[in-house]
Amino acid sequence: MANISIRVDDNIKLQAQELFSSLGMDMSTAMNIFLRQSIAFGGIPFVIRKTEYNAETEQAIKEAQNGVNLSESYDSVAELRRALNAEDQSS
Repeated sequence: MANISIRVDDNIKLQAQELFSSLGMDMSTAMNIFLRQSIAFGGIPFVIRKTEYNAETEQAIKEAQNGVNLSESYDSVAELRRALNAEDQSS
């Protein structure tokens, strides 16, 4: 049996230990499962990718995060309908 030593953020380690414990396993068992699945899969057994958005979507995300250009909020569907009807009549 071989040993593997890895460095990981303390918080990530704690969260992983809690998750694996709730599944009835320890970190060593979880890592063995990951390694075996990687071998069986012939690579990482899940998708790893960077999410990329077009410029318009990136701008909308930044605006939403900064509270810019957000729509009004409504307390009821009736209030929303009144606002939509008012927009239709002004167009």
